[in-house]
Amino acid sequence: MKVAIIPARGGSKRIPGKNIRDFCGKPMIAWSIEAARASGCFDEVIVSTDDEKIAEVARQCGAIVPFMRPEHLSDDYTGTLPVIRHAVEWFISAGHVVDLACCIYATAPFTMPEDIREGVRELQAAGCSFAFSVTSYAFPIQRALRLADGGRVEMMHPGQFSTRSQDLEEAWHDAGQFYWGTADAWLEERMIFGRDSIGIPIPRYRVQDVDTPEDWKTAEYMFEALRARARNG
Repeated sequence: MKVAIIPARGGSKRIPGKNIRDFCGKPMIAWSIEAARASGCFDEVIVSTDDEKIAEVARQCGAIVPFMRPEHLSDDYTGTLPVIRHAVEWFISAGHVVDLACCIYATAPFTMPEDIREGVRELQAAGCSFAFSVTSYAFPIQRALRLADGGRVEMMHPGQFSTRSQDLEEAWHDAGQFYWGTADAWLEERMIFGRDSIGIPIPRYRVQDVDTPEDWKTAEYMFEALRARARNG
């Protein structure tokens, strides 16, 4: 079976209640649940949470919450890998055969069903451990600067000072939307950012982290602009 696992811990500090806070007319988590369901890829769409309010909203939005996440996987320092591993182990202990699992972040309203479908196609075609969303940096990272003592400027890569921007290799980063993986890859907590993964490119105008109030406002502007563009054809 193929399962979508949406991790949604309670207790967000920078944006209180962000997983179920209203985002452009719906609880934030609803957008991820709807994208997962609309993709048609999954036998089950579940939410892994330690919070009863999040669990209730998730159920109302069409996901299931078959367990409450244990306390030791719900602190500020727990990463994604052990959370998804725990969910996959739960399915296996319940007698299910899990082939593939896809982590979809609860605060990823720009995730599109077609991107999820492309992710599973590429994962299966490549025969690798993971396939996840990536996007390109807007500026060449080889010309990055640091501010040293007193605000003095230093190049991180001084040897690239005279290289034309168009001659520098394009760089990519995690888009923070979805992560397809084989059951074994999640159970073994294999490294996602490595040669055994394939990147699914997402345009920069559909990528926005939502970690701070400023991020939230930026995401709302971007989301509404995309909706207006869709309405106008």
